[in-house]
Amino acid sequence: MSCKPICSLCRRLRISQNVTFSNGTLIINLPAGSYNDGEKICIIVAQTIPATTTINAPVVITVGEGTQQYPLTKCNCAPVTACSLRTRTRYSVCVNTTATGGTFRLLGNPCCAPNNRLTSINGTAPETPATPASTTASVETSVKGVK
Repeated sequence: MSCKPICSLCRRLRISQNVTFSNGTLIINLPAGSYNDGEKICIIVAQTIPATTTINAPVVITVGEGTQQYPLTKCNCAPVTACSLRTRTRYSVCVNTTATGGTFRLLGNPCCAPNNRLTSINGTAPETPATPASTTASVETSVKGVK
């Protein structure tokens, strides 16, 4: 099987313009435009994730110069955290709008995403094991050696 010598990029491809970490949130900025309800797009996180990003930071999407933040969610509607994302990786998402906003929902599960679910709940706050500096590790530190 041979590659085409000339091909075009898909019209649904959106390459991030900026990736920042602010107020505990990882923000991915997409090119300006209208993203329609039910539209499938592919997002490539083109920039390096800031080293100061915490691994449990929620991920949101902004569009163009707008300040409105739209959550990036997994296919089960759980929020995506920074530890689930990799730079230079394509993520297929579906745009879901509501009367007051919207979300960008992944069409599959992110690769290499840790499962941070509790094993059970009983009405009390979960106990956090004492681990030095593990909760503030940066995303870049947590993915060393991952291709």
